[in-house]
Amino acid sequence: MSCFVISNLVVTAGMLTPGLQTTGTLLWQITNQSLNVAINNANANKSTTLSTSKMIQSYLLAVSASCSVALGLNAAVPRLKRLSPSAKTVLTRLVPFAAVASAGALNVFLMRGEEIRQGIDIFPTLSEEERARKEQDGSEVASLGKSKKAATLAVGETALSRVLNSTPIMVLPPLILVRLQETRWLKQRPRMVLPLNLGLILMTSIFALPLALGAFPQRQAVLAQSLEEEFWDRGGSDGKVEFNRGI
Repeated sequence: MSCFVISNLVVTAGMLTPGLQTTGTLLWQITNQSLNVAINNANANKSTTLSTSKMIQSYLLAVSASCSVALGLNAAVPRLKRLSPSAKTVLTRLVPFAAVASAGALNVFLMRGEEIRQGIDIFPTLSEEERARKEQDGSEVASLGKSKKAATLAVGETALSRVLNSTPIMVLPPLILVRLQETRWLKQRPRMVLPLNLGLILMTSIFALPLALGAFPQRQAVLAQSLEEEFWDRGGSDGKVEFNRGI
């Protein structure tokens, strides 16, 4: 995720370019989902592997979903006769958000679907004394097994964090830019639209990404009794188990 702000800056600026035509919409949606696949694969739980064929299938489904939403809404908005031209402009600028939010969450479930189907490794939560002892002798905590319920929680929270991250990035810059384009200053300087767009996206991304990643802990601890019955009596400190949610 360390490269997310910079890599996402270019892609988001492309998707939010005013007056983007069908070809541009398709190319930028495909680029965005390609980036999402790389990020989701790199930051998955990794205790359950994903085959290359499944990865390709998930990628194609995510691309199809994002392109369908983007093109469908772009075609539908101009047909809304009861809306004023300014309202249509605002809705058109928000079409990429709808495509990115829906396909981004779907991308997480598709790329990490094997985790839900097979489960992910869970571990007993250690007390401070046990944790210090493990660090001293260098031993690792043994897995209690794989939990499908923990995987569902992990993938669901990750998908929600993607939506939390994309919402301010894909909503605030286009709405602000719409207002700025109505000013005399920007009408006289049309070349400033692109740098302003990049600046708005960059500033929003810098603040949105840490908040989205911090919404849920990467190392998640839950009560053992909230998972499958086989783990109910195997919890560690305070009867809890923990797992790597991924990011």
